[in-house]
Amino acid sequence: MLLSLQPRGQASRLMLWLSPLLAAVLTLLSGVLLFTLLGHDPLETLHTLLIAPLSDWYGVSELLVKALPILLCALGLAVAYQARIWNIGAEGQLLMGALAGSAMALQLIDWDSRWALAWVVLAGTCAGAAWAGLTAWLRTQFNANEILTSIMLNYIALNLLLFFVHGPLKDPAGFNFPESAMFGDASRLPLLSEDGRLHGGLYLALLALVAVWVLLHRSFLGFQIKVLGLDSRAAGFVGFREKRLVWFALLVSGALAGVAGVGEVAGPIGQLVPQVSPGYGYAAITVAFLGRLNPLGIVVASLLMALLYLGGENAQMNLNLPQAITQLFQGMMLFYLLACDVLILYKPRFAWRFRLQATSRKQESAA
Repeated sequence: MLLSLQPRGQASRLMLWLSPLLAAVLTLLSGVLLFTLLGHDPLETLHTLLIAPLSDWYGVSELLVKALPILLCALGLAVAYQARIWNIGAEGQLLMGALAGSAMALQLIDWDSRWALAWVVLAGTCAGAAWAGLTAWLRTQFNANEILTSIMLNYIALNLLLFFVHGPLKDPAGFNFPESAMFGDASRLPLLSEDGRLHGGLYLALLALVAVWVLLHRSFLGFQIKVLGLDSRAAGFVGFREKRLVWFALLVSGALAGVAGVGEVAGPIGQLVPQVSPGYGYAAITVAFLGRLNPLGIVVASLLMALLYLGGENAQMNLNLPQAITQLFQGMMLFYLLACDVLILYKPRFAWRFRLQATSRKQESAA
């Protein structure tokens, strides 16, 4: 039996939304096979990975805590990706937002005013936007590939954070541990519940969700971004300024990643540490595509990705599975998603080998 791909007349809207579901199913089946080969009961392992973390309210609150930075980064990436601006630098922009927000919080550590938190969030937002602005400047002025430059800036941001947390921002009374002093209460996001770590960053994420949805679906600027992504030449012919849209998309993307970084240090962590992010910015890339660059789809994908983080930690403690299990599932999901996306423009066609051989022989005899 031979498998071939036949081009569709137009993109399949059904497969556009079935592809993420098919990718999730294939990821689960691959996980079952993997756990079987490792000698673990696949059903018990999947229960520990995907169901046990949500058995109580504390687990649900932890799911939301981990989903918030992923959601914010993915919303920003969706704006850039709609314009086919491939920003891979959400991780670095998140780290710069965390670094700038921490520096501001330490400067305002003695403040009791509510404005302290506003200044902290503003500093992180501006830092994330400025870091993404470097990618926009390199793209518009030197036509540098934004994929390469944004990845490069990720490593620079990580080393800047490590420098400051081991040097200027290190707590003098911290017994030489690489961490800053704890932020003042006025500079931290308030907790929404006493039974968990869910904090006021939830309101920032909901505000960003509504703003991005309105931008992409109810504004002329969002229409320009989509046109630029579909055909940059056509966008130029109708008067849309490509450089301005590139700057806008990347600044929005970086600003939301910066807010995600501030939410981490001013929320559950409460200080600057080297391990601000376990890779939320990179996970947001998968989430953006898994949610089809749609804000509502990104919400669902963010919760799924956060569940993988939470379940990975649970499986590591209870089943002695390696810490890399989370990254492994993320990689498999992205791989299957990209593979299934082929079915949007192509449809599979099966043919029996002997029928093809018989047809070719008839054609040769007729000739």
